[in-house]
Amino acid sequence: MPLSININMNQDTIAIIGGGNLGKSIAQGLLKQNYNPEQIYVTRTKVELLADLKAENVQTTSDNVLAVKEAKILIFALKPYRIEAVLKQLTSHITPDHLVISVISDFSIEQFTKSLAPTIQIVRAMPNTAAAIGESMTCLASKNASAENIAKTKFIFDALGETIEIDESLMDAATVLGACGIAYALRFIRAMIQGGIEIGFDAKTATKIASQTVKGASELLLQNGNHPEEEIDKVTTPKGCTIAGLNEMEHQGFSSSLIKGIKTSIETIQK
Repeated sequence: MPLSININMNQDTIAIIGGGNLGKSIAQGLLKQNYNPEQIYVTRTKVELLADLKAENVQTTSDNVLAVKEAKILIFALKPYRIEAVLKQLTSHITPDHLVISVISDFSIEQFTKSLAPTIQIVRAMPNTAAAIGESMTCLASKNASAENIAKTKFIFDALGETIEIDESLMDAATVLGACGIAYALRFIRAMIQGGIEIGFDAKTATKIASQTVKGASELLLQNGNHPEEEIDKVTTPKGCTIAGLNEMEHQGFSSSLIKGIKTSIETIQK
């Protein structure tokens, strides 16, 4: 994987504070990149739920302080309601030598700096649930972080899919488009499946066809770099069934309802 800066990630011990689904996905992504498991700490109150990681020689513990003391990179993957209490416990142990990475939704870099020294290097990351299969779209924003530490953060999250740097002011928008967007896409696929059943397929076959078709459509955009309309033009012929179906969907408000849904989601976040 190309990086703009030559780094040796295996020199840094990583502590993942919060070994829930996302925290475990990050650890598993690192292991797939052949990261030294003995340099990964994962914490969880119910440490027995980390048995699968422990079996791979990952350091598992319920002691957040121990993990922070042992690590150079700290990844906070806690529920939003828990972060302030945990930061209070760890504040005196987090130094400017640490790189702090937060994957906590609805908790800004500014909120982190209120609990930590103002010189702490912080990167905020917003992955989505496709991280579990290595297909996340992760948006990154940072404060005080060096180019090297941003490169290290990209290394970690590139193990879970793709990364892109954005301004933190767009993090709410990234949550809607990238994280809520998973649900939007799945609802679209569900509707395709229902339509497929109406025109004669059984549910299993319709699910396979719809899912692979959407995957293929995404790859056309990612690999060719074209605008969606360019790819749409390739499958729409005069008086054909594709354009007839598309026009009917637009008459029923397909695009406008999706756009309105996206805007409603961000308005809900920003209330």
